[in-house]
Amino acid sequence: MTISPDQIILLDLGFWALNATVAVTWGIMAMLTLGAWLITRRISDATEISRWQNLLEVLVSGLRDQIAAVSRQRPGRYLPFVGTLFIFILASNLLHLVPGLIPPTGSLSTTVALALCVFVAVPVFGIAQEGVAGYLRQYMRPTPIMLPFNIISELSRTVALAVRLYGNIMSGTVIAGILLSLAPFIFPVLMQLLGLITGVIQAYIFAILAMVYIASASSVRRGHESTSRSEENTNG
Repeated sequence: MTISPDQIILLDLGFWALNATVAVTWGIMAMLTLGAWLITRRISDATEISRWQNLLEVLVSGLRDQIAAVSRQRPGRYLPFVGTLFIFILASNLLHLVPGLIPPTGSLSTTVALALCVFVAVPVFGIAQEGVAGYLRQYMRPTPIMLPFNIISELSRTVALAVRLYGNIMSGTVIAGILLSLAPFIFPVLMQLLGLITGVIQAYIFAILAMVYIASASSVRRGHESTSRSEENTNG
């Protein structure tokens, strides 16, 4: 049983091989880029809008509301990154519904790459919000003794992001293959529904966790300063 698209080699030139993970990922990126262009090329603020623009506005509004609720900050600066993560992972996971295709998120290389994007984005957003000194200072809170533990925590949550997404998508593929081999005429519809629900949930969880990590890097110092001011007002 093929459980990872990395195992499917589409083109082998000896020094370079094209597997299904890379090919399907390129296809998803092309599809999303083309879809975004088609929807936004005739975007309008009129009363009557197309159903695709309406769907886009609902999606963007929902993402903005979720980001604002999680970060307690204006969502505009985080929306492009977190929204792209969510849409790409969702589109990838939904390929589970297409017979013969294994979603690229069923490959550990893809989920590690996505987790590394979050790993890089956390300090980038944190430094942009707090400055280099302010961001680095949070690794020594509440005491400098916590420095190695905070660094380990940063690394471990990156690993957890990658493994969680990979494990859920890969296990879903394995279970679907087993059930379909046992009863191919009974389980297909149920497994398609389960795959749809799982794909949406996993995309949502990954995007929300990414936002939590980014927001924590951008708000620790502000929360510490607010606490200090409150203590000063109380003592005063």
